[in-house]
Amino acid sequence: MSFQFPASQPSATHLTAARIATFGAPQSDQIDIEVVAETGSTNADLLARIGTVGADSMPPALTRPTLLVAETQTAGRGRAGRAWLSAPSAALTFSLAWPFEGPLQGLVGLPLAVGVAIAETLAGFGVDVQLKWPNDILRFGSKLAGVLIETASSAQGKVWAVIGIGINIAIPDEIRQQIGRDIANLQALAAQDRDLLLGVLLSSLTHNMQQFERDGLAVFVERWNRLHAYAGQTVVILDHGKVLHEGTALGIDRIGRLLLQTDKDSTPIAIMAGDISLRVKDPE
Repeated sequence: MSFQFPASQPSATHLTAARIATFGAPQSDQIDIEVVAETGSTNADLLARIGTVGADSMPPALTRPTLLVAETQTAGRGRAGRAWLSAPSAALTFSLAWPFEGPLQGLVGLPLAVGVAIAETLAGFGVDVQLKWPNDILRFGSKLAGVLIETASSAQGKVWAVIGIGINIAIPDEIRQQIGRDIANLQALAAQDRDLLLGVLLSSLTHNMQQFERDGLAVFVERWNRLHAYAGQTVVILDHGKVLHEGTALGIDRIGRLLLQTDKDSTPIAIMAGDISLRVKDPE
């Protein structure tokens, strides 16, 4: 499926919940959508509302899936507490709080399913991307988007996943220099309709969350592997700069572990996500 942006809607226009809901229909009927001009972290804001008790509580407690979008995040975070820098209209920064019926361990592999949803949605807009294990979306080999998932339990014992997503739209040069590494922009979409993009992303995420809760990660494995950025390449697994493993990246297994062929005659080893880094090995 492909999408086209209305030519009359510039990206600088403020995001609006009503338009996001319109483009996210029919799934948006099941979700509360909120847009704020600025906040520290959309993930932190939603996590604070999961443990809140009572209808009159401030901030209001979450009662169903909720999308919180910020024009600007001043304390956005990535994996391992890394900062996610953004500027107004330069990125889409948002979090989706989603309640799951199953146990916490049932959420293993959720970042991979979210990555598939983002990649497949962007493909519908003519933007081809690839996935880097465990939670990055790459364009032309540079980071375009990232996913941070945090979990919490409500007073009723329900498990919530707060899915934080940041997608670079047009990051200015000064922020690119602060980041200190290559990042990608959706420059072709910079002058287009962010409400439409976010609405379609919300629809895709909703569908994929429902599928994940029903069927688990297994139904996403083949789709993720088709989008694998480093398939067949020699990579290294790093822990605080120290090489833990080196081998050929094969893809993910049914529970989301990265399969690494370290020796031609050996069984591939399975790498669990954690506070580790994945890099393509530099040529000799």
